[in-house]
Amino acid sequence: MGTWNTRGLRGSNLEDLINFSNEKYRELNLGIVQKVPTPITPIKIDKTKGHITLAYFEKKSTVDYIGVIQSVPICFDAKECNTDTFPMQNIHDHQVRFMEDFEKQEGVSFLIIYYTHKNEMYYVPFRDVKKFYDRAKNGGRKSFKFEEIDKKYRIYSKSGVPVHYIEALSLDLENEKN
Repeated sequence: MGTWNTRGLRGSNLEDLINFSNEKYRELNLGIVQKVPTPITPIKIDKTKGHITLAYFEKKSTVDYIGVIQSVPICFDAKECNTDTFPMQNIHDHQVRFMEDFEKQEGVSFLIIYYTHKNEMYYVPFRDVKKFYDRAKNGGRKSFKFEEIDKKYRIYSKSGVPVHYIEALSLDLENEKN
């Protein structure tokens, strides 16, 4: 099994790696997961390059990705963190509500967090996200520490899939059954 700690993955954009991984999953008939576009209204466009140079968000987005893996509906957000402390302000109220509602419909919600300073990536189940969120909302700690996440959900690179989160998802589903 390859690991995330390969020199070839350093400096790569997390979103690009996840998009590539999702494309591999589709090619392997393991699932179909798509990036959710954030609706914007362009204000200024550079006509010479055809690029939007100024825009505003039309509405709050939900999560970064949504789809189905091996018949399991999933949604997740991808986050990067360069310290051992992840600020809860990086997870918005509307995202937590969406993930909670998604789980009520028997879907699986989670975060993928890439700890850039450690070059390690983890799947964080929604039940843990919700615990950290509720703690912050109830006057407790406004972040969670690296030590608080479950290390059995570490994500590795495997079989040409740089962010092979299916293994962590399967482990989570198995743990929820028991």
